[in-house]
Parts: sequence; structure tokens; C-alpha cells
Amino acid sequence: MAQKKVSGGIMVKDDLIIELQPNIFRLKGEDTSSHSYLIRGDYKNILIDSGVDKNFSKLQKSLLTLGLKIRDIDIIINTHEHFDHIGANRYFQDYSLIAAHRFAATKITVEDRYVTMYKSGDLNEPSLRVHLWLESKSRFDLGNYSLNIIHTPGHTSGSICIYEPVRKILFTGDTVFAGGTLSYIGESGSVGDYIDSISHLATRKINELYPGHGKISKSPEEDMQKAILNARALLRDEGEVEITDFRDVPK
Repeated sequence: MAQKKVSGGIMVKDDLIIELQPNIFRLKGEDTSSHSYLIRGDYKNILIDSGVDKNFSKLQKSLLTLGLKIRDIDIIINTHEHFDHIGANRYFQDYSLIAAHRFAATKITVEDRYVTMYKSGDLNEPSLRVHLWLESKSRFDLGNYSLNIIHTPGHTSGSICIYEPVRKILFTGDTVFAGGTLSYIGESGSVGDYIDSISHLATRKINELYPGHGKISKSPEEDMQKAILNARALLRDEGEVEITDFRDVPK
């Protein structure tokens, strides 16, 4: 497996850990797990989405490769409430602050499994916590990066995207995928809200999209417009709509 050097002179396997920007890493999720994104800030370390339970050992190994232990993650931001993004929160919540939009937080904390589809299978399953209930326009100042929270309902009611205004990059969770493939619309979601959210995002200057699954998008404007067209086609019940199922996410 080819290796390359990232910040700090660390050698990594490039299919598991990719440095997208200085001190911003994509940690690859496997099977149904979402990717996780690590941001090493001047002040705090943030992990965007923790992925599914069973992917935790691989996530932990990736963090260790980058010189971080679980307790070194200060904040986890969940892009929404689905199991493939929140499942490994349980391993961090005693050490890290867990943040989610308030609409996602309610479903996570009351264990609304109809919406979250989360169940670990453990006999002594811990309840998941959310310490920071976010609103649109919440902001995290990390010194080297600033993260702005944008509420983007559609895939779920509690979906958010996270915008870094200097690099003009957008962490999209399951709201936008590379190629404009339409996200599975969850039980708390809405196609109408989805169209409105993407239309709002499209007014921003964005250089790259970092989705929860699949490849990085280097053509954000094109992919967002394609997502809107797919959503409108779904509303009109047209055939040939590119849409994911939550068990069939982009690789």
C-alpha cells in the first residue's frame, strides 16, 4: 500500500487517511459507516461524525496514527442523527463534548430509534449524550480554522453542514454527495426542505465539498445543481432519479 507524509512528518496509508487541507483529515469509513473528518485546531481538536460502532477500532487506529488518543478529541460534531454517523459517540462522550443540531439532539437523547436507526446490540448499552445543542449560525473558533454551522434540513430534520469561510470548504454529511446523487430522505426528512437547503448552500462560494460518504467533490456548484434536479424529479415521480438508500451509500 502506498504511503505519504502528512502534517508533522507522519507517514500514512493514503486510502485510510487523507489530508485534505493543512491539519484537516478525512478518516475513511467502511461498509455503512460514514467518514469522519479530523480538524486539528490551534485551540481544540474536532471530529466531525464518529461513524458506526463496528468501525470504531479502525477510527481509533487512524487517530493513533496521527498521534491522538480518544481523550485528545475535544468536540465531536454530528452532521445529523443517523446511526452511521453517531454510533461511535459512546466511546468519546466521557471525554469529548458531543454537539448536534437541536432537532438531531432531541432524537439522539430520547433514543428515537425509528429515526436514528441506532442500536448497538450491547446488553449494557449506554445512552448517547449531546452536550452542545446547536443552532444555525453557531460558530467554533479553532484559531487556524473557523467552523460555521448551517442548518440544512432535508435528509433529516436535524441535518447540518459545516462551512469554513477562509478555505471555503463545506462538510456536508449526507446533504450533498459528489456527483449530485440524491440523499436518502429519512423519516424526519423532507424533499421540499432538501431543495430549499441546497438552494441556500448554492449561494455561497464553495471550493470543495467533503461528504459523509464517497468521494470529495471538486465541482460543488455542478453537484449541488444536479442534486436539486434529482430532488425535483423525485417530487414529480420521474424515473432515473439518482438516489441512495441508507444501506447503499456511495463508496
